[in-house]
This record gives sequence, C-alpha cells and structure tokens, in this order.
Amino acid sequence: MVTVRPVLHRLAFVITAVLGVLLVPAVGATISAVATLGALYAPGPDRPVPAALPSTHDPTRPTAVVVVGNRGAVVSDVLAPYEILAATGRFNVYTAAPERQPVPLTGGLDLVPDLTFDDLAARTGSGGPDLVVIPALPDVGERSTAPVTEWLRAQDAAGVLLLAVCNGSGVLASAGLLDGRPAAAHWLRIGSFEEAYPQVDWVRGQRYIDDGDVVSTAGILSSIDGTLHVVGRLAGASVAADAADTVGWRHYGEDVPVATGVGVPGPAAIVNAGFRWNPPTIGVMLTDGVGEIELASVFDVHGQSLAHRTLAVTVDGGPVRSRHGLTFLPRADLADAAPGLDRLLVPGVSAAAAHAVEPPAGGPAPEYLHDPPGFAFDTSLRDLAATVDVATARWTAKVLELPTTGLVLDGPAWPWAPTAFAVVLVLVDAAAVAWVTRRLRRRRDRARRTPFHRPPTGRTTPAPAAGRRRAGDAGERSTQDTAGPPASPPPTRPCDAQPAP
Repeated sequence: MVTVRPVLHRLAFVITAVLGVLLVPAVGATISAVATLGALYAPGPDRPVPAALPSTHDPTRPTAVVVVGNRGAVVSDVLAPYEILAATGRFNVYTAAPERQPVPLTGGLDLVPDLTFDDLAARTGSGGPDLVVIPALPDVGERSTAPVTEWLRAQDAAGVLLLAVCNGSGVLASAGLLDGRPAAAHWLRIGSFEEAYPQVDWVRGQRYIDDGDVVSTAGILSSIDGTLHVVGRLAGASVAADAADTVGWRHYGEDVPVATGVGVPGPAAIVNAGFRWNPPTIGVMLTDGVGEIELASVFDVHGQSLAHRTLAVTVDGGPVRSRHGLTFLPRADLADAAPGLDRLLVPGVSAAAAHAVEPPAGGPAPEYLHDPPGFAFDTSLRDLAATVDVATARWTAKVLELPTTGLVLDGPAWPWAPTAFAVVLVLVDAAAVAWVTRRLRRRRDRARRTPFHRPPTGRTTPAPAAGRRRAGDAGERSTQDTAGPPASPPPTRPCDAQPAP
C-alpha cells in the first residue's frame, strides 16, 4: 500500500524544482516587461516651452478640441483624430490640456499643447467647443486626472459632443459620464472596465458606438472610423469621404472586423517584452511639415510591438511644427544620439524631398519610411515585419486594431532571438537546480550511512535492586558468593504456627 506522505514529499520536490528552474527567467522577464511598458510614458527632460503659434479663430466654424492630460496620452489616439479633423478644413482644431507644458505621448514623442483650458475659453468665448476628443490617458481613474474629468463634466453639461477614443471611454466612465449608456473600449482593457465601472453598458465587437451626444470607439485605430463618422454628422458624408482619402484610410464605409480576445498579451508580445533585455533603439527624426498620422505610425507601431525603444531627435535639438501646426519637442539632437542608435527612421512623405538628412557621424544612415499613396500605418507595419518578424507585426496590428486584409507582411516568422535567449535561461537555471539537488541528496545519503553511537550515560554500576537483602559482613558476602544463593525456607502451614495442646 502506497502511503500519502512520500507522494506529497515527491510532489513538493517537483513543484519546488520547477519553480526553481523558472525563477530567473520569470524575474528577468518581469523586470524587462516593467521597464519596457514604463518607457512608453516616460517624461522627457526639462526644456524651454516654445511660445504658442498665433492662429486665427474662425467663429463661423465649429471648434474641435483634442484633450491631453498632464501625464500624457496614447500617441495615435491624439494625432489620428487631430489630423482627420484638420484635414477637412471645416473645423477650428486645437489640442488642450490643464497646463501648457510638454506632455509625453506613447513612445517618447513630447507634445506641447496649443492651449490650456482657460486659454480655450478665452478664445472661443461663451460658445465653447462643439466637439471634444478624449484619448486614452495613462492615469485613468487617478486623482491626477481630476482637472480633465472636471472640465469634461462641464462640457457635457453644456451639451458638447464627446468622442471617446479607445480607452478614453475609461476617462468618461471615471467622470460618471457613461452611467447607464453603451460604450466601446479597447479589447485589452474592456474587461477591467467592466469590473471598475459596472454601471456602464460595455459593448464588444463594434468599432464605434453612436449614443447621441457621446460617441465611443474601440481600439486605437478604430478612432479613425469613429472620427470619420463624427465628421459625417457635423460636416457631411462627402467631407468625411474626402478626409479618409486624404489620410489614406482605405476602409472607409467597410464593415471592418474588430479585434477580440482576452485581456492578456499574446505570445510574441510576452517574448518581446520579457526577453529583449537590451532592445534596439530607433531614432525617429522629427521634421517640419511631417503628417501627424505619419509620425504616430512610427511611434505606435514600434512602441506597441514591445520590440524596440524609440527616441525622438532633430538635427539641432529644437522644436518642430507638424503639417497642421502641432508643436513637438525632441529628446536629443542627432549628433549626440547617433552613436547609440540602431536605426534612424525619417517619417513623412515630404521629409525625403524637403529635409534631406546627412548621415550622422558614428550612427546609422537615415531611412525614409513613407511613400505615397497609402495609409502610413500600413507602411510602418510592413517595415516592422521585415526588420523584426511577422508574428510581432500581426500582434501589433491586433493591438492597434489595424485591418490587415490585403496587406502583405514579409519577414522572419517568429522572434527567434529572444525565444532562444529564454530557452538558454531555462536550461542554465535547470542545470543549477539539478546541481543543487544532487549536492543535497549526497549529503543526505552520507548521513544515512554513518553508524549511530549511543552517547555514554556516565553510570558505571547499576543501582541495587529494590528489596534485595544487603550482606551483613564480608564473610556472609563471601559465603554467598561461593555457595550460591541461600536455600529457600520450607513453606509454613497454618497448623504449624502453634504447638498442639
């Protein structure tokens, strides 16, 4: 019969061994993943804030505002709706924040907002904005978003149309503005939103939801469909179609499928985040006149892939203005950053013609990324597949909710290098655990083979037995010793006790 205790001991040993084998890879992967994700919103260095550009506010046009928080926002959530709205020529379009200071967009692109909320009120007068776009913020639900959520409550009370982009729905939910209403969100976060804000009717499987004065979109590039829908409402379907053509969005009017899944990263993302302990650094050259979506495509494709780090640079370290007037600050000048760069990408159709970049000393040659026609994200995704791998590119497209129908991705099939690194870590850790286990077993076996000696008690003569008659003298003791034990007396009978009368 098999006893339970040995089985439990063996099971405990196996579990301990497995945990020991996975310990180093797991700890290393966790540290690497935290560092990779933390770098997405890392603030830039302190720099002077350039003055706001003078602009003419046309009171005959509706005003659209893209909000950013003091701790930043997702780069495509901000720049894609902004360029679509600006490209129509039918709106006054601004970025606004509680303070006019550089805010980090994901991947390390620092935006200087056009206006503060107070500046916006002064510019628009009593009318206020007509449309407010709310992107995903890194600190949703935290106290630091209070200036944004309080301002949004005021806009909602004034009847302003709200467009929540991606996890910007979480910002509206945290402000109590989606209670009892349907809303979409990114497929990676909608589950956590269902737990945090159960009073909202969270809807899966739709790229956008129009609920009257609130429109919400699903993942990152679903914002393009939602923004074009709002443009159609406010300016007409033909204006929306022209805007889609301007930015190269070939899916306008199509029933585009929505990404689905559980709220966990895919295998390629886990490998990239956990086992690229020194990821390549890609320099992104900022140039005047670059398209906002072109710029976002580089930072978001490489950032969401978790395979690279991006660094915004300019030739002289100074600010640049995008195609529609946004102000961006670099984090380094090209000469200083070049030796530490693995690639140097120059986004933008106009960049190659208007901003030829001299190859930096000690750094990689510039690569001009975008060629018309087409959607900028398609080009960046093809570049990711070719230079990293197809599995990573497909995961990135799923996170971005970028349709890949008709998009050919060529390159290595899988991130083999970080996978091999993970396997080597497991094997080395397994060898270490096996060595320690053998040492412990040898020590135990030696202990079992060693004879066991009872330690002395310190007593040399046993104590006399209780009731034993002690000898009266030496002679008696001698007689007893030579003659043996004394004979027992004859048994007495009751009739012998006394003589007969």
